[in-house]
This record gives sequence, structure tokens and C-alpha cells, in this order.
Amino acid sequence: MPYSVAVSGASGYAGGELLRLLSSHPEFAVTTVTAHQNAGTPLIQHQPHLRSLAHLELQPTTPEVLAGHDVVFLALPHGKSGEIADTLDPDTVVVDAGADHRLESAADWAAYYGGEHFGAWSYGMPELVLADGSKQREALRGAKRIAVPGCNVTAVTLGLAPAIRAGVIEAQDLVSVLAVSPSGAGKTLRTDLLAAELLGSAQAYGVGGAHRHNPEIRQNLAKAGAQDPTLSFTPVLVPMSRGIHATNAAKLASGATAADVRAAFEEAYGDEAFVQLLPEGMVARTSDTVGANTCLVGLAVDDRAGRVTTFSVLDNLVKGTAGAAIQSLNIALGIPEGTGLTVDGVAP
Repeated sequence: MPYSVAVSGASGYAGGELLRLLSSHPEFAVTTVTAHQNAGTPLIQHQPHLRSLAHLELQPTTPEVLAGHDVVFLALPHGKSGEIADTLDPDTVVVDAGADHRLESAADWAAYYGGEHFGAWSYGMPELVLADGSKQREALRGAKRIAVPGCNVTAVTLGLAPAIRAGVIEAQDLVSVLAVSPSGAGKTLRTDLLAAELLGSAQAYGVGGAHRHNPEIRQNLAKAGAQDPTLSFTPVLVPMSRGIHATNAAKLASGATAADVRAAFEEAYGDEAFVQLLPEGMVARTSDTVGANTCLVGLAVDDRAGRVTTFSVLDNLVKGTAGAAIQSLNIALGIPEGTGLTVDGVAP
């Protein structure tokens, strides 16, 4: 008997991607979809590509509608997930694709988000390597509450954490510059997200340490063993519908070599299906991850500058959000981790 699933925020990009992946998952049956302003309208009106779910109608996002399911996905703006989650049965597995349960520090939450801090849940990045050599995967087994990482956070963390854990880079003066697609902002009616503004242009945002993903990245790097990591993190909006390309630079640790850097990533990801280290000299392309639950990582060491550069790419709606959510849920429920997910992208 498949698990019954409800998806809130089902008319948005993250909700739609969750539904696309869930629709072909053999262990889950989507029985309820909810929205706010779009409640009372057919799902297919907002997600016309989801033909197999055309029979569903969007219901209001209320505790009463979401009650009684085995699994509830929350794809809601920050502040809303926490309010709803507190009303759900403790035995229901709740997966929050929003920000409300990612940060452990109430001070960080207050500084970057504001409002009530709802506390941290089991963090849904299975491949995050921890300082003791274990993986975050172990903390997800049997979890009833799962927080899905931010999409930019996933790209930067997976591109730096193995080197931090191995001690081959310094944890201070880290620099990450990301090319980011506008779908990460959701279906938001904003002038800077209009096609006329985006096409043929690139624009940085959240500069000077202001982006809300900053504290989450530092939290992850600290878990990997960094002592007081410092990070300059700059996302740049570019005209592609999906994808993140993170260029991460760090100082090479004293005595470390290019071989040491590659060995750190091989050890971390050699047995991972969904995070793959590219062969030496091969570049990472966002186009290779479209529709796939993969993060591809490339490496370069500049001996003259004494710096390491890693390149990590992913589909922000899959490995950056919905794919990570389902991968983590699979682990929590004891389902084979890759069920319902693919490493194959869509090309051209």
C-alpha cells in the first residue's frame, strides 16, 4: 500500500517539481494538493505539464486539509511552514522545502529572516560529510521532520565540505560566486524576473553577505570541521530557467597538493550516486543536470595563486529542492535511496 501524500504550495515551481517526481514514485500516492490564492482551481491549470495528476483540485492550505496523510510536503514561503507544521500529527512525516527549519541558531534566523524561530529539523543533505567522517545521511534514518536545504546552499556546501573536512583548504577567505536561474525565486511577480529584464543580462543580488543562504552555508561548513568559517557569497541572476553553477575558491592549505584535494573529493563522493566528481580537466555544465537529481563537481588547483577552485552544478528544482526532499524522505522511511530519482539529465 503506497504512502498517502499531500503537497502544499502545489501551484508553485517547487511544489510542481515535487509533484512531477512523486507522480512516478512507486511508494507514494499524491492524494491532496493545496495552495493559497489558487485554491479551488484545477491543478492542471497551474501545472499543465503534469497530465497524470489532472484529476486533482487545489484545496486550501489548512491543518484540516493536510491532516490524515502519511507524508506532508510543505513548499511554502518562510514563516508559513512553521505555523502549519506545529499543527500536524507527530507521527506524520513532514518535509519542509522552505527555510523555516534549516537554521540551528535563533540569532542567525533573527538576523536573516526575522519572526519566530521554529527550530531545526533533521537536515536533508545526505551527502554532507561531517567532521568525524560520517555523513548527514545517518541523521535522516527514521526522521519524522526533515528540512530541505537551500538550493544555493547545496551547490556551495557540496563543492567545499570535503576539502574542509580533509584540511586541504583554509576555512577563512572562502569565495563563492554563483550563476543562478530565476526559478529559484519561485513564481514571483517581480520586475527583475520579467523576461524583458532577464534576457541578455546578468545581475548580482543579495550582495555583501546579505543573502539568506549565508548562515546556512557556514553552518554546514562548521559541521564539516571548519572553525569560524568566513565566506563571501555572491549569487548572480542569469537567463536560464533551471540551474546553478557555483564557482567556489579557497586558499590551499599549507603543504596540501592538487592530488590531496582530488583525493578528498574522491573519498567523500566515490560511492555517492547523486554527487559525482568529474574527471580531471572536465568542466561542469548546468545543462548536464537538467531534470536530474545530480550535483556534478569539478576541481582546479592554481599553484601560482595558492588557491583551489571547485565548480559545482545542479538543477535548483531537483537536487536543489524536490529531488533532495524525496531522496531524504526515502532514507527516512527505509526506502532505497534512489527510488523515484534519476541521475540522467535532459539534452539538448
